[in-house]
Amino acid sequence: MRAKLGIVIVFLLAACGRPCGPRFTMAPQPAVQVDPAPVVVVEQRDVVSAPSARSAAQDSAEVAATVARFHQALEAGDSAAALALLAPDAVILESGGVEDVAEYRGHHLPADIEFARAVQSTRTPVQIRVRGDVAWAAATSVAQGQFRGRVVNSAGAELMVLARTPDGWRITAIHWSSRTRR
Repeated sequence: MRAKLGIVIVFLLAACGRPCGPRFTMAPQPAVQVDPAPVVVVEQRDVVSAPSARSAAQDSAEVAATVARFHQALEAGDSAAALALLAPDAVILESGGVEDVAEYRGHHLPADIEFARAVQSTRTPVQIRVRGDVAWAAATSVAQGQFRGRVVNSAGAELMVLARTPDGWRITAIHWSSRTRR
């Protein structure tokens, strides 16, 4: 029955492009706070595999910490630390394209580091959802400042998908989008 439920949920996600039915609600447990961006534990549900002894708060905190370390690495200009948090088969979607890790290392990563160091960004609380060994983290941000001689005033959205590995949570996909604020 659990496997069938998982298949139905995957089918609904694929058919609708988003969860069909009731919206996700706040979980009854308290929010987990991880600096620099607060975390909101939205929901944890294990549909396919057996329940784990790990707590929802612990998984969510570890996912949030991985996302925070990735951003901290960009802000510190530490490309090695940022790349170490990516799974070997990760994909990065930004600027209308898709890059694997090698392409990201040579193309967008240097600019992402330069941008993170030059422009002040304020992120909203990160919403975390965990399903067994997979999690996703969503947040929005506002970036304001100067970058390469241009004024920046943009609203952004970020979605990261993470997988639990023997070395901890690793980022398997990142999708960034932004638009000029009015």
